[in-house]
Amino acid sequence: MQNPSIVLYGPKLAKLEDSPIPEILDPHDVIVRIAYVGVCGSDVHFWHHGGIGKLINPTTGLIVGHEASGTIHSIGSAVTSLHPGSRVALEPGTPCRLCKPCKSGSYHLCRKMRFAAAPGPPDTPGCLTKYFRLQEDFCYALPNEVGLDEAVLVEPAAVGVHAVRLADVRPGETVVVCGSGTIGLMCAAIARQFGAGRVIIVDILAKKLEFAKEWLQGVETYVSDTNISAEDNAVKLLENFGLEEDGTDTFGGKVDCVIEASGAASAIEMGIHILRPGGKFVQTGLGKPKIEFPIVAMSQKELLVRGCFRYGAGDYELAVGYLSKGLIDVKPLISSLTKFENATEAWEKTSRGEGIKNLIQGVQD
Repeated sequence: MQNPSIVLYGPKLAKLEDSPIPEILDPHDVIVRIAYVGVCGSDVHFWHHGGIGKLINPTTGLIVGHEASGTIHSIGSAVTSLHPGSRVALEPGTPCRLCKPCKSGSYHLCRKMRFAAAPGPPDTPGCLTKYFRLQEDFCYALPNEVGLDEAVLVEPAAVGVHAVRLADVRPGETVVVCGSGTIGLMCAAIARQFGAGRVIIVDILAKKLEFAKEWLQGVETYVSDTNISAEDNAVKLLENFGLEEDGTDTFGGKVDCVIEASGAASAIEMGIHILRPGGKFVQTGLGKPKIEFPIVAMSQKELLVRGCFRYGAGDYELAVGYLSKGLIDVKPLISSLTKFENATEAWEKTSRGEGIKNLIQGVQD
């Protein structure tokens, strides 16, 4: 095979196939030899359901995977920032660069964004392949201090940077992060880098929170009780951490920011209730398309509530900087390495909740 690829045709139907080697179509294109691909929750959803919203065309299939690192294989005639052999982290999408969001610096909201492993039309191939085409300014050169396996974690770190920026986390603030998966851990670590005075991570699994406390020194944790209401969990959390406000929960507690990274409806509701008046809420996790929402509490407290979508201008640079300087150590988050041809095993492992970040090795010669 010239370009071995993992092609998904539908739920639980993936094949190892040979795909055409991508060609340089633009002077700023580069061809990347993929080294590692990370397993994301969206990959698992694709594996089980054949897509999110848009489904994969079962006739043509789609190369999957979007968290990736690699080395530059070849470059276009106008490329100046990289050369063959450059080690890079990939921001796996290309915007149109011409629309209003692109011109305003919000290229991640471009309606014509071609994001890796996104069903079309037109389909955009993903990174679970030997060779992948991208434009040079969406490839981020890595210093020697960052391994190619660690570089896969730049993608979720960039999501964390984007979420913390949207939350406008300021020095000394109290931040609650709901969910201790990879994204939640990144949000917590980056909130600390932004100067948060207290960071509390919430999850329903005590074992995951134990890992969080070991990995991020000084973080506090709360095991959410699935047998009580979101309101009662909010009261318990505030009491446990001395964040209640004058014995009343009408206007919540003394939490400045909530970054919701689980997608669970109960966590979203709890997050609204624990915030102080004028607090900030960022929805990073994806869950059910529709949920019940405590809109009265949100309105009475005049909360700033924002969605969060991938990453935008400057997020990848900052994420690479944190890893390069050793400010965020992602090595402990890497839980396993699966051979390329056995990629579905990595998806199943993540589906079972095993590990933090499971990696798939690139094609080996």
